Amino acid sequence: MNSTLIAFLVFVFVFGGALAGIAVRVPAHHVDAETRDVVKLVMGLVATISALVLSLLIASSHSSYDTQESEVQQLGAQIVQLDGVLAHYGPEANDSRAQLRRMVENELARLWPDAGAARAATPAPHIYTPAEDLFATVGALTPKSEAQRSAQGRALQLMTTAGTTIRLLHMQSGGSLSWPFFVVLVFWLAMLFVGFGLYARCNATVVTTLFVGALTVAGAIFLILEMNRPFGGLMQISSAPIRNALEQIGR
Repeated sequence: MNSTLIAFLVFVFVFGGALAGIAVRVPAHHVDAETRDVVKLVMGLVATISALVLSLLIASSHSSYDTQESEVQQLGAQIVQLDGVLAHYGPEANDSRAQLRRMVENELARLWPDAGAARAATPAPHIYTPAEDLFATVGALTPKSEAQRSAQGRALQLMTTAGTTIRLLHMQSGGSLSWPFFVVLVFWLAMLFVGFGLYARCNATVVTTLFVGALTVAGAIFLILEMNRPFGGLMQISSAPIRNALEQIGR
């Protein structure tokens, strides 16, 4: 989903609400002071709730983004460690190291698809077949010494940990934003800007101020949407830890 397009639509909706408020502006002499106070109090309530929800969404999206970035870095370190353990096992583990390379290449293509290519759908039972095959291959090795037995156990442990990290990345890659919640927030913001326009005079200063406010809201929405899709878009998580690990496999 295009974050820029959605942010632009939010801007149009919010700024349009402000212009609509100006268009139906109530003359001051038609409204008594008590009525204006009630409207201002309600607007203050909506503004407070909207600001709280918007800040919570930004904080939640940023926290999720940071978590997945940390998981990518951990996965890169786990891959390097696993390859090192297999290298210490000896030549008997060369096939396992080749399988590890294929598995990492597969995950790179799945999490960071080539530009213009659609993200591959997550097949239900076969997505982790390369990892399961690697686990079976390493488990089938026959240690001939205590050092090899220790290396085999460590390799199986690392594969289990890396497999868990990969599963988490795949489950989290779709984002966690609640769209009904998001739509309600945008509606609140639009109504808030309608209220701003109700008692505002139509002049360049007011329109410019409302324009900047709507642009700020749209920018916040853009950040939320971008951090909600960490493996695509302008703010995608770097694949450097996994690519660096891939370059070290087999050395």
